[in-house]
Amino acid sequence: MTDIIQKIENTNWQHITEAMHQNGYAIIPQLLSNNQCDELISTYSKANLYRKTVVMARHRFGLGEYKYFNYPLPELIQTIRTQIYPHLAPIANSWFRALNIDTHFPLEHKKFLQECHSQGQQKATVLILKYEDGGFNTLHQDLYGDHYFPIQIVLMLSEPDEDFTGGEFVLTQQVPRAQSKAIVLKPKKGDVLIFTTNFKPEKGTKGYYRVNMKHGVSEVKTGKRYALGIIFHDAIS
Repeated sequence: MTDIIQKIENTNWQHITEAMHQNGYAIIPQLLSNNQCDELISTYSKANLYRKTVVMARHRFGLGEYKYFNYPLPELIQTIRTQIYPHLAPIANSWFRALNIDTHFPLEHKKFLQECHSQGQQKATVLILKYEDGGFNTLHQDLYGDHYFPIQIVLMLSEPDEDFTGGEFVLTQQVPRAQSKAIVLKPKKGDVLIFTTNFKPEKGTKGYYRVNMKHGVSEVKTGKRYALGIIFHDAIS
C-alpha cells in the first residue's frame, strides 16, 4: 500500500481544496493503476465480501446494481478511505464554520467513525456499482443517518468510450430561488472524483449561503461501467 499512500500524500491538496470551495468537486487523476481497477472489478463476484446487494429498479433508484462491502474492508479500499479523509476534514470544517453549523469533524477517520458508531451508525457504506446497457442512477444524496460527512469520493474502474459509452457522472447544484445547474463529468479509469455529498457554502453579498447538491449517473449506452464509491460515514442499515 506504500505506493497508494505516496500518491495520496503527493497530491496537490491545496489545488483540491480550492476546487472544492469553488465547484464542489475535484479530480485526482490516475490514483489507481489499470491492474488495481481490474482487481477491484473482479471482487464483484465474491459474495463473502458484501453485506447487501441493491437492485436499483426495485427501489426506483435507476437501472443497475450495487453492493455494500462488509467490514473488514479490503486493504486497498481501507487504505484509501483512511488516508484521504484527513485531507478532506479541514474542507468540511471550513464549510460548516462558514454556514454557522455547530459540527466539527475530527482529523482522524477512526475518531469520526467512533462518533458514527455512538449514533448507531455501524454498517459499512463503501459500495461497488455496476451498470450495463441502459443503466443509470437517479439524482440522490448518500446520507445514511443523521451523522454524515459532507464529502465523498468515487473511483472510476472502467474506461469511458472504451469499456462503456454514456454513463457520465452528473452533479446538480440548487441555488436558492433559481433553477438548478447541471454539471457533467467524465472521470477516466483510475481517477478519483471528490464531490459534495449534500451541500456546500457559496458566498453572496450578505455572507455565505447553502447550495444543495445531488449526484447521479446518466444512461449507459453500451458496455459495462464499474465504479467504487467511498462514503466516509457509516450507516444505520
